[in-house]
Amino acid sequence: MTTRLARACFTAWMAVLTAINFAWPQGHALIWSLIGLSGAAAVVVGVRANRPARNLPWYLLAAALMIFVTADVFAYLRDTMGASTPLPGLSDLLYLVVYPLLAAALTIFIRARSGGANRVALLDALVPTVGLGLLSWIYLIAPYTQVNDLSLHEKAVAIGYPLGDTLALALMLRLLIVPGRKPLAVRLLCVSVVGVLVSDVLYGMARLDGVWSFGGPSELGWIVFYGAAGYAALHPSMTQLTDDAPHGEGTVGAGGRRLLLMTLAAMVAPAVLLAQHLGGGVTNAPVIAAGSALMFLLVMGRVHGLLADQRQTNLRESALRRANARLSAATTEDDIVTAIRTAIGELMPAGRRYRLIVDEPVPVDHPAATGRDVSLVPAPVPGFGHALRAEMILPGSPPMLGSMHLAAPAPALRTVLPAVQMLFDQVSMVVERIGMAGEISRRDGETYFRTLIQSASDVILIIDDDDLIRYASPSATTVFGWTGLPGRPLAGLIADTHLPALTDALARARAGHGESEAVDLTAVCADRRLRQVECAGRDLRDDPTVAGLVLTVRDVTERRSLENDLAHQAFHDGLTGLANRVLFRDRLEQSFVRSEQGCGKVGVLFVDLDDFKEVNDTLGHAVGDQLLVAIGQRITRAIGASNTAARMGGDEFAILIEDATDPAEAEQVAERIVVALSEPVEVSDGLGGTHLLSGAASVGVATSHDATSPTELLRHADLALYLAKGVGKATWRRYRNELHAEMVARLALRTSLLEAIDAEQFVLQYQPIVDVRTQAVVGVESLVRWQHPERGLLSPAHFIELAEESGAVVPLGAWVLCEALRQFASWRAEDPDIALRYVSVNVSARQFRQPGFVDQVRQAIDDAGARPEWLLLEITESLVLRDAEQVWADLRALRALGVRIAIDDFGTGYSSLSYLRQMPVDVLKIDKSFIDDILASKQQRALVDAIVTLAHNLDLTVVAEGIEKAAQHEMLELMGCPYGQGYLFSEPLWPAQIPALLGRPVAVAA
Repeated sequence: MTTRLARACFTAWMAVLTAINFAWPQGHALIWSLIGLSGAAAVVVGVRANRPARNLPWYLLAAALMIFVTADVFAYLRDTMGASTPLPGLSDLLYLVVYPLLAAALTIFIRARSGGANRVALLDALVPTVGLGLLSWIYLIAPYTQVNDLSLHEKAVAIGYPLGDTLALALMLRLLIVPGRKPLAVRLLCVSVVGVLVSDVLYGMARLDGVWSFGGPSELGWIVFYGAAGYAALHPSMTQLTDDAPHGEGTVGAGGRRLLLMTLAAMVAPAVLLAQHLGGGVTNAPVIAAGSALMFLLVMGRVHGLLADQRQTNLRESALRRANARLSAATTEDDIVTAIRTAIGELMPAGRRYRLIVDEPVPVDHPAATGRDVSLVPAPVPGFGHALRAEMILPGSPPMLGSMHLAAPAPALRTVLPAVQMLFDQVSMVVERIGMAGEISRRDGETYFRTLIQSASDVILIIDDDDLIRYASPSATTVFGWTGLPGRPLAGLIADTHLPALTDALARARAGHGESEAVDLTAVCADRRLRQVECAGRDLRDDPTVAGLVLTVRDVTERRSLENDLAHQAFHDGLTGLANRVLFRDRLEQSFVRSEQGCGKVGVLFVDLDDFKEVNDTLGHAVGDQLLVAIGQRITRAIGASNTAARMGGDEFAILIEDATDPAEAEQVAERIVVALSEPVEVSDGLGGTHLLSGAASVGVATSHDATSPTELLRHADLALYLAKGVGKATWRRYRNELHAEMVARLALRTSLLEAIDAEQFVLQYQPIVDVRTQAVVGVESLVRWQHPERGLLSPAHFIELAEESGAVVPLGAWVLCEALRQFASWRAEDPDIALRYVSVNVSARQFRQPGFVDQVRQAIDDAGARPEWLLLEITESLVLRDAEQVWADLRALRALGVRIAIDDFGTGYSSLSYLRQMPVDVLKIDKSFIDDILASKQQRALVDAIVTLAHNLDLTVVAEGIEKAAQHEMLELMGCPYGQGYLFSEPLWPAQIPALLGRPVAVAA
């Protein structure tokens, strides 16, 4: 009968006996005897069928099962006959004998599986053992020691059960932590031990309480003990428990489950101490302290082992690096052997005896079939049990198999196995390199070089003194298309325009100067096509094997074309085809030099499109690119052929006016550009539709009359452009000297802005948001102010644009978010019943698009101790319409967190009404420009009313901004606008002033 059938029959038999045991209590003694004897018999049958390397541990396990069931039956018979069970009794003594037998069997398994002592595995097993041992002492052992009715012998026997269980637990954990794959038999034995431990614990607690009786569910653990042990012996994997230790590395890793187990075990003592403290008093303080101390020592021992392993690993890595350096310098096999001996001496643990044996190479028939792995084999020399064998193919004819043996104690071999494997991987590559070098040297002959020449893509020509071709390599036909070249003049292959260059190159080669130089020529192919070739010559007329001038001709047509394309791309803009920044600067410097020599003046114009960003935001970059191409074409036509137009990047262009006789010429060109770009540009959206876009631009003009260098001229043009932007756009302005002072002030403010964030010079004011109907304050909007040390308190109008340009708006916005939440949480902490519902924080588009913005908001809420629903983030309308998928995903994540979203200045962007139904937002804030005209403009009033009505239908909240007149307030109240803010209700206030407004209607200004 096969073991598979035996296991199936045994499983069915144990299941039937278990069912009968609980269904027929009267036959408990008989059935229980059959259960225990069946488990013991299955162990014996498994040993006979599978024939493990060692029988002793399995027979010890069978004996333990026999004694255990004997004790069970004896105790049950005494209970059935009504006889009292003494403590200690015969059954107790038999039970206690089981633990040494079980421990002996597990110890043999451990030594066979681990191949010897393993300090790391032992420490990992002792940590949870100490933890569970502490629990066993407090809840199972200590109660017996405190019972006054028991004699010393009775207490000793009662304590013996949990001590035996703890011993079995320690050995089971030690068996589980043995390195390598766990066969099924190991897991089954662990299940068997866990079964007896569970039932023993329940048995001990029941006897302590005096409520133990036979036949209860707690006996299932003992059934598992019998059944799992028998099934483990029947399974074929049981032989692996007594095989030799695995040949892998003998270290124990610190996996996640193992760390969790050790962590839980380390928490046992604090948990018990806390439980006793909460229960009324600590009764086992010395034991808990001793357990904690022992646990700490075990953990420190484990840490010490990890540090030692890390140090050893670092030493081996250093040794491998040194070995790699020595191997890289090796040129012979003797050098390699010397490097290996030195490396092995550095890799072996200090004080360990070893011997390195280099075997004589032997011929090998199939080199590809020979493995290169390092393997553990019996030692070829006396005095050692094992050795590491490494093989490699030595190049040659025929190829040889070289091998080495490293003999040492088995634990040391398992420790250095990975490092030795890496060393011999390096050796294999070095051997291959040396072999390839030798092969190349051996092939250095006439036949080898003839093959190279015939297969080369370059054309090799040998020329006589009369410039006739004496030899042409086969590649000449491929490159030129000519056949029968020998005997023809070399000049017949070269275009007439390049014959002088050919003559000069041949003369230099014959003079001994052309060996390192190559000349570019134009060759004429047989089909009259022209090819660009690179020709280099070497004079070998004194070499009797050549006796001529050797020319190497290479077809570089495609390479030259690519170089030309790359050169054009390097100096021209890829989108518009105009000159780029590099070419523009080069021409500017040349023109400026000529200007200083009296060859006219130089003018520079900077052109920047107005509101180009909104085109990209609303219609996409593809439409924006079409607009840039059209703008570039218009600029080119407007400036004329004598001037240079360049795209400097983005929507910025520059024009260079060279050799101008009058500075007014630059102004005339600027005027033509403004007029040319003022006409709308029609572009396609790629979907069949067209858009009529504005190409209006601002132009800054500067001339060399006011500049001493090209850099200063560019700076002047940039300042003039800044002035044109400031006076209303779509115009041009010329540089004036006073612009420099204005820009210096702007740069100073920009620099101090970056320093102000670190110096904490920013403060927040808060403007109330009120219920339009009741004038009660329901929220506040945070407004940042700069407490400038010299200019005083500055509003955002003075610095927010600079913050956007420099990127400082990102850290500034993060600070505003954290400070607003902190202040709001402070108000709520001071008065939990405060009527203030939320704080509103503006978020710039640049800040929102920073990676991890959602996590930053979440962290800011946690740091402030705030709640998500207290926060309302205000974003711009254009942000929602640009990069919609990612932006909307972040908005949904914020709303899922509980944060509300508002669209600030609603209605000023590009028709977003069609998106309102899908937008992940909660609040619309109507821009102040709509409120300003609500009284005077019927159309504006109707538009605001429509926005309020639409928001109500879409379940959106509306806040009207900039309410400054009582009539505006009344009009909005009639429209049903729920909330508003503005100077009518309150100007921005300092944090200390806000609590005074709460709990009562805001006084409306007259």
